[in-house]
Amino acid sequence: MNVAKAISLLCLLAMTVVLLYGFIVGDFVRQGTELLSNPWGIVSMVDLYTGFILFSGWIAFREKSIIRTIIWIFFMMTLGFFTGSLYTFIALQTSGGDWQRFWMGNRAPNKKEF
Repeated sequence: MNVAKAISLLCLLAMTVVLLYGFIVGDFVRQGTELLSNPWGIVSMVDLYTGFILFSGWIAFREKSIIRTIIWIFFMMTLGFFTGSLYTFIALQTSGGDWQRFWMGNRAPNKKEF
């Protein structure tokens, strides 16, 4: 579980740096338009959002609160795997070393509220 935590933290750090770089150096509107005018840019966006939707399904499955679910999914759709990395790290931290609890969250059998 410590390896998974380290990987999620490294991913969170990488996403933080890349997002900051993009927002500081990039032009979201102009470059986004260029990306979506390219067939492989469209493929990449569909691929990316397919992953976001699948990951959001895991979030929705794990969470007990509809409000928390909506908030997490909103940030997943807007900040991408920055949010996914953060959610994964928090899930690992709160699972108490139990992989079943990590994957299933509040649906894990014999769970304690967390």
